[in-house]
Amino acid sequence: MAYDYEWFKKAVYDLTKIDLNSYKEKQMKRRIDTLIGKYDVKGYDGFADLIKKDREALDSFVSYLTINVSEFFRNADQWNLMDKEMVPELMKKFGKNLKIWSAACSTGDEPYTIVMMLSKHMPLNQINVLATDLDAVVLAKAKAGIYDKKEVAGVPAEFKSKYFEETPDGKMKVSEEIKSRVTFKQADLLRDPYPKDCHLLVCRNVLIYFTEEAKDEIFRKYYDSLAPGGILFIGSTEQIINYKEMGYVRKNSFYYERPM
Repeated sequence: MAYDYEWFKKAVYDLTKIDLNSYKEKQMKRRIDTLIGKYDVKGYDGFADLIKKDREALDSFVSYLTINVSEFFRNADQWNLMDKEMVPELMKKFGKNLKIWSAACSTGDEPYTIVMMLSKHMPLNQINVLATDLDAVVLAKAKAGIYDKKEVAGVPAEFKSKYFEETPDGKMKVSEEIKSRVTFKQADLLRDPYPKDCHLLVCRNVLIYFTEEAKDEIFRKYYDSLAPGGILFIGSTEQIINYKEMGYVRKNSFYYERPM
């Protein structure tokens, strides 16, 4: 038997139900080859045997695959536009009980950013954000809400002083009043069902790692996940090529609306 990348993709799917066919092959192979070298195992079959037996290696593999790059208030000008334009528009349509989903939320920077930004518009106890990610390791960090100081450098001073406290070991911890507004859940965008009737769906700088076919499928499912009048907020490096055919109205280069 040839223990090549095709064989490895099937082995990974059988073990984790993660479909590597939906990820760009060149990037994935490079990342997997790096891990094989790190663990000093022989080829794809040796690495497959390792992740079947070693939970820590499996978690490391999934984390490496999902390419966790996140930060608070990333691309601040876009969050400013959400603050000044998107949120008032959503509140005009739906009131203050907004259904919000942060998809592929990584270490929690994004959903906590959403809560802090919304706190300018409504009481905290009216804010509820569902945050999902495939990677259990990053979700554990997100739930803990503890970050290095450099990781919270982008947080505006008004929020940092109000919603963070320094821990004895010099890290920064998100306040319980912010953490309590986010529900974290493990979910795979390619496999698991999506929430319905979302007023705001945030998924930024994630889909660039997927194949065009997978991106197309996800954007279509996002459309179905939105309530009429709901908004999809994506990353500045991403775009929906055939957004009109899917039914979206493009409001800006990084946010799209499902029309009423």
